[in-house]
Amino acid sequence: MADRSGVSISALRYYEERGLLVSERNGAGQRTYTVDALRRVAFITVGSSLGIALADIERALARLPRTRVPTKRDWQRVATVWQAELDRRLQAIQAMRDRLTACIGCGCLSLRDCTLTNHRDRAAAYGAGPRYLLGDSPPP
Repeated sequence: MADRSGVSISALRYYEERGLLVSERNGAGQRTYTVDALRRVAFITVGSSLGIALADIERALARLPRTRVPTKRDWQRVATVWQAELDRRLQAIQAMRDRLTACIGCGCLSLRDCTLTNHRDRAAAYGAGPRYLLGDSPPP
């Protein structure tokens, strides 16, 4: 499994401890995995690479059946859980890309020449950080 998935043995054991994977021992004491384990590991790997927290991945995988190999429909159901979150992240990345030159170094912290119109640090009312880049809208 480690060779095929590209995930370390220690990571696979950790995923088992968390209940993300299930293995059994064969007669020689080696771990054997169910047919869907490689898909689960791929899901974990891709989700992690997108910055999705392992706890969120765990919740998504918990929606898959434990008594049978998940079908394509089962996996589609799990994927739809993340659709809105991935869309939100994609919009944030696109906004950052489009505004990067004007915003780098600003952080919506009262620079006089802010293309996002942060006059008198009005963005502070929304909380810490680059509020307009995080999706808050400047007041009219």
